Amino acid sequence: MKRFVFATLTLSAAIAAQGQIYQWQDERNRTVISDRPPTGQVRQQRTVEAAAPAPSEAGKTLADRDMEFRKRQKESRDAAEKGEADRRASAQRQEGCEAARSALQTLQSGDRVAMHDSKGERYYLDDTQRQEEIAKARQAVQANCR
Repeated sequence: MKRFVFATLTLSAAIAAQGQIYQWQDERNRTVISDRPPTGQVRQQRTVEAAAPAPSEAGKTLADRDMEFRKRQKESRDAAEKGEADRRASAQRQEGCEAARSALQTLQSGDRVAMHDSKGERYYLDDTQRQEEIAKARQAVQANCR
C-alpha cells in the first residue's frame, strides 16, 4: 500500500512538473500567474517552462530512491542507538563515580567502619586496613571520575 501511494505521488509530481505556467498582464496592468492560459485581452503574455529535475535524481528509479531512503533510515536508527548506548555508559560511569566518592568519604570520616567477611560476619577495620581501603577507594575514584 505504501509503495502504491509513493508511486502515485511520484507520478503526479512528474505530471505536474510537465505542466506550463502562464504569466501575463491584464487590462489593469496587474501581473497574473496561472496554470491556465489567459482569456480576454492580454497586454503581454509569457509562458514559463517548469525546471527539469536535477540530473542526479532524473536517472534514478523508484527502487533506487527507495533503497537510498531505507539506507538513510537505517543510518539514523544506528546513530540513535549509538547515542543511547553512549548515554547509558555515561550514566553508569557517573553512578560509579558517585559510589566511589561516597565510599572514600566514609573511609576518611574517622568513624568506625564495619565490613563483612566471607562468612557474612561483621568486623571493624583497624588503621592499616582502613589505609588500604582508602588507597583502593582513591584508585576507584580516579578510574571512574574522569
